[in-house]
Amino acid sequence: MRCFRLPLLAGLLVTALSPAAAIAQTVMIPENIRAMLDAALDAGNESDVSTIVKYARAADPLSGDAVLAIAEKWKADRAAQRTQVIRQASFLDLWSGRAEVGGYLTTGNSDTAGGTVVVDLTREGLRWRQKFHAQADYQENQNVAVREHYLASYEPNYKIDDRAYIYGAAQYEGDRFLGYNNRYSVSVGGGYSVLKSARTKLDLELGPAYRNTDFTDNTNQSAIAGRGTLNFSWRITNGLSVTQVASAYVQRFNSTLGGTTSLTAKLIGPLSASLSYAVQYESEPPAGSMTTDTTSRAALVYSF
Repeated sequence: MRCFRLPLLAGLLVTALSPAAAIAQTVMIPENIRAMLDAALDAGNESDVSTIVKYARAADPLSGDAVLAIAEKWKADRAAQRTQVIRQASFLDLWSGRAEVGGYLTTGNSDTAGGTVVVDLTREGLRWRQKFHAQADYQENQNVAVREHYLASYEPNYKIDDRAYIYGAAQYEGDRFLGYNNRYSVSVGGGYSVLKSARTKLDLELGPAYRNTDFTDNTNQSAIAGRGTLNFSWRITNGLSVTQVASAYVQRFNSTLGGTTSLTAKLIGPLSASLSYAVQYESEPPAGSMTTDTTSRAALVYSF
């Protein structure tokens, strides 16, 4: 009777488990696959785990399903733990970002100095994402300023689902060489994550905006505009990535188009080197100001 009950009990236990868990309990996974999977799980690398699952299922579908079951449970446990951490976090917790610093100094035939500082912060919550961006560029030649550009923006996002969200945005800019001393912009609209993978991301936003601009010719302009943004990133390798950020404010009078392309290479630990090229276009600047401004930067980046 005991010999009969034990197999029956084992069968009931497997039946009570989910199908994926039952497969993982009853199928032998090859030792080399299991060793690679355990290493990826211990490292917490979700991309590596997904790769191992992909090749394990292609090589042997039966044991591959067992590998998939283990990976899915690991991801579910991680998601549950993250949810718990987010629920218990205060507003000052969970921020991540990067700080970028670059500069140059030349003496001799020319006396030129310049510098740039960029700070990006992001906080991911269960329903809310918050983004903060600040930037300052300054350059002088023979002790005379030839470039001054300042920008600060704050954008909260409310997540409708895994890809769609509603955004709000507030921004301040100052650049007298582009023809304005101060510009304030506010906008609301919708956003969508067109691409969302471990290596590639593409976010698009579109909505109405209101802008108030103090031009350098002492005129002031307030106008309704349409706002659109593109934020693309591609991690080519684990140590090399490309990003493209573009924005447009289109209105009846002075419209603004801008974009920055960056190439970032990891150096050591949280430190990276970055090369970037930025373009900003003003369709109707005051007399004496250029319509287009470009900036090339080389900077050291600290990620946290």
